[in-house]
Amino acid sequence: MQQLDIFSYLGKLQDYYARERIIPSTTQLSVLWDGKARSWTHRIMQRLKEEGFLENAPGGRLRPGPRFFERTVGHTVRAGLPQQASDVQPELLRIDDYLIENPSQTILFPVKGDSMVDLGILEGDMVIIERSHSASPGQIVLAIVDDEFTLKVLSKDQKGYYLEARNDRRSKDYPPIRPEQKLEIYGFYVGLFRKTRIAGHRLGSSRNP
Repeated sequence: MQQLDIFSYLGKLQDYYARERIIPSTTQLSVLWDGKARSWTHRIMQRLKEEGFLENAPGGRLRPGPRFFERTVGHTVRAGLPQQASDVQPELLRIDDYLIENPSQTILFPVKGDSMVDLGILEGDMVIIERSHSASPGQIVLAIVDDEFTLKVLSKDQKGYYLEARNDRRSKDYPPIRPEQKLEIYGFYVGLFRKTRIAGHRLGSSRNP
C-alpha cells in the first residue's frame, strides 16, 4: 500500500471526525472509504495505527492517535511573482507543535480593538499567550494594568515600565499606558491565528452568484 493512498484515506477520516467528533466503526469506515472490502479496511486501519494516526481505545474502538491532527505543509509560496507548482511528497505538521511549546502555560485570547494593527494583530484574531510574570522591553505582552487586561508592547524609560500601542493612524487614541497603581505581566505573545472568508463568487464554481 503506497503512502499517498494512506493520506487519501486519512483525509476522508479527518473530514468525518471534524463533523462527527468520533472515529466510525469498521463497517462505517468501509463505506467512508468508497466501499472497500472489510479485509482491505482492516489493512488501512492497521497502517494508520502503525503510522501513529490512530490508536486503540477502550471498548475495542479507535481514537485519534498523536499524529491524527497533523496537517500537510506545502512549499513556501511567494506573495509576489508566481512560482512553478510541483507535485512532491507532503510533509506533515501538527499546528500545536508549531505554535505551542508549553501547553499547560498557554492560553488563547480573542482580540478586541485595533491598537496593535501595525504589528499585524487585528480585531477578531486569536492570540496565543504563554504565562510568564517577566518580560523584556520591546516584547508584546498581555499585561494587567490597574486590574484591567491589555495587549501591548512593553516599554521602559526613566519613569519606569509602561505600555505602548502600535497603530500610527490612531496614535492620538492610544497614548502610552502608565499604571496608576500596578502593572503586572500576565504572559508574553507567542503568535496568533485567524479565520478568514472571502465573500463573493468562487473561482471555478458553476453556481450563479
